Amino acid sequence: MATQCVTKVQLCLSCENLLDKDVGSKSDPLCVLLMNASGTQWFEVDRTERIKNCLNPKFSKRFQVDYYFEIVQTLKFGIYDIDNKTIDLSDDDFLGEFECTLGQIVSSKKVTRPLMLKNKKPAGKGTITIEAEELKDNRVVFFEAEARKLDNKDFFGKSDPYLEFYRQTSDGKWQLAHRTEVIKNNLNPVWRPFKISLQALCGGDLLKPVKVECYDYNNSGSHELIGIFQTNVERMSQAKRGSPVEFECINEKKKKKKSYKNSGVVSVKECRIEREYTFLDFLMGGCQLNFTVGIDFTGSNGDPRSPISLHYINPHGFNEYLAAVWSVGLVIQDYDYDKLFPAFGFGAQIPPTWQVSHEFPLNFNPSNPFCAGVEGIVDAYRQCIPQVKLYGPTNFSPIINHVARFAAAATQQRTASQYYILLIITDGVITDLDETRSAIVNASKLPMSIIIVGVGAADFSAMEFLDGDNGVLRSPTGEVAIRDIVQFVPFRKFQNAPKEALAQSVLAEVPQQVVSYFNTMKLHPPNDVSSAPS
Repeated sequence: MATQCVTKVQLCLSCENLLDKDVGSKSDPLCVLLMNASGTQWFEVDRTERIKNCLNPKFSKRFQVDYYFEIVQTLKFGIYDIDNKTIDLSDDDFLGEFECTLGQIVSSKKVTRPLMLKNKKPAGKGTITIEAEELKDNRVVFFEAEARKLDNKDFFGKSDPYLEFYRQTSDGKWQLAHRTEVIKNNLNPVWRPFKISLQALCGGDLLKPVKVECYDYNNSGSHELIGIFQTNVERMSQAKRGSPVEFECINEKKKKKKSYKNSGVVSVKECRIEREYTFLDFLMGGCQLNFTVGIDFTGSNGDPRSPISLHYINPHGFNEYLAAVWSVGLVIQDYDYDKLFPAFGFGAQIPPTWQVSHEFPLNFNPSNPFCAGVEGIVDAYRQCIPQVKLYGPTNFSPIINHVARFAAAATQQRTASQYYILLIITDGVITDLDETRSAIVNASKLPMSIIIVGVGAADFSAMEFLDGDNGVLRSPTGEVAIRDIVQFVPFRKFQNAPKEALAQSVLAEVPQQVVSYFNTMKLHPPNDVSSAPS
C-alpha cells in the first residue's frame, strides 16, 4: 500500500436543537458522513441509524474512519430528516451540515459546532457534537438477551420494549453505546442477537460500569422508562447457553411502594468476546485481492470501426470500456502481489470456428488468460477487437461461475488468504437473468464480489435489481443471497467526473463485503500472529 493507515478512529455523534421539518411530529434525523481526500470528489463513508421524532438525537451508530497523518481528509456531516425508505437523500429534508478535517477532530478530541445550511447560513440553533476516539481494540461483544414480566406501560395492548446500553466516560457521564430493536406488544421480549464493539461499550475495560435502560417505545418520541440496571462486561460474560445471567430492572420512581419488587427481569443468555478483524487487518495480514475483468462483445455495442460504436477507440486511445478498466484496475492492482489479471470477453464469435463464446480469454490463450497489470488488459483488449465478430446474447452467468470456481477452491485454505473481485463491463440488458441470479446467490457464499459497470445509454433497470441495496436478491428457486455482493453503476453518471470518482463509487462497498465474509466464516488473516481472541 502506498500510504500506511496510522490508526483507526471512531466518531461518536449527537445533535441539539435541530430544525423541525415535520408537521404534527418532530424530525426523524439521520447523519451521513462524506469524505474528500482527493480535493475534488466526495464519497459516502457511512450513515447512522434514523431516530424518530427527535430534535436532540444521540446516535448509537458510530463512524469508523482510517486516519492518515499525511493526508488532509475533509469530512462533511450531513443531517437529514428521513420520511421514506429510499437510499437517495435528495428527496429528504436537509437539516444542516458541518465540514471540517479529521485532523481537527482528532486534535480536539471533542468538537461542538453550529450546523450550516447549503447557503452557508446557520441551520437555526442546530449544533453537532463529534467525539473522536482512537480504536486500539477490535474486540466485539456478542449478545443474546431477553426479558420477562416487564411493566406494562400501554393502556391498549402491551409495552413495546427496547434496551439501551451506556458506557461511562472519564468524567462520569453516560454515553449511548447501543440500542436494540423494538419488540412490539410483548412483556416477555426476545431480542435478535446483536454485537457492540468492546471499545464503545466499556473502553476495553471489562470492569468498567455499564448501564442498561429498558424503555417502552412510543411513536410520539416520548418513550417511557421501564427500568434500569448497572453491571459490567465481566459480570455479563459469565452468561453461557443454558445458564443466563439475570438482572432486575428497577424504576426509582416506583421504589417508594412497599410492594414494589422490580419492573421486570432482563436475562443475558450469551455474552462472548471475540476479535473482529477490519479490512486493513486482512490486507496487512496477507489477504490478496484477485481482479478479473469480463468485457461485453455483443452486437448491440455497434461495429467497432464506426465512431458511434461503444468499442470504437477514439484518437486519444480511449472508450468507455477502457476508461472503466483503467479507473477500477489502477486502485485494485495495488493489492495483488503479482499484478497478473485474467481478462475475458463474452458474446462474440471467436476464431477459428466462429462459435459464440461467453468466456473467452482476451489474449486467446485459455491455459494462461492472465494479463500483466492494467496495461496488459488494455493491450489485450485492443488486439482482440479486430479479431472477433460481435454477436450475442448477453450472458453473465458463465463468467460469474468461472470466477466462482476459483473462489470456491480458495475456501479450502481455511484462512482469509484470497478474495475475488469480478468487474463486468456491459452495454445492455442481460439475456440469462435467471441463470445470473442463481450464479450470484451461489457466489454470495464465496469470497467474491461483483462490480458491474454499464456503458452507453441502455436501460439498466435489470442491473439495479441485481444490486441488492433495495432488497434481498433471490434465485429463481427462492434461495436468498446471504450477502449483497453486487455493485452496479452506470458509466454515464461519471462521464464528467474526475477519473477517481468511478473507482471510489464501485469499490466503496468492497471493504465491507470482504470483512463481512471473512468474519462471518471466522477466517483469520494468514499472517495474523495474534489469531487467538484477545
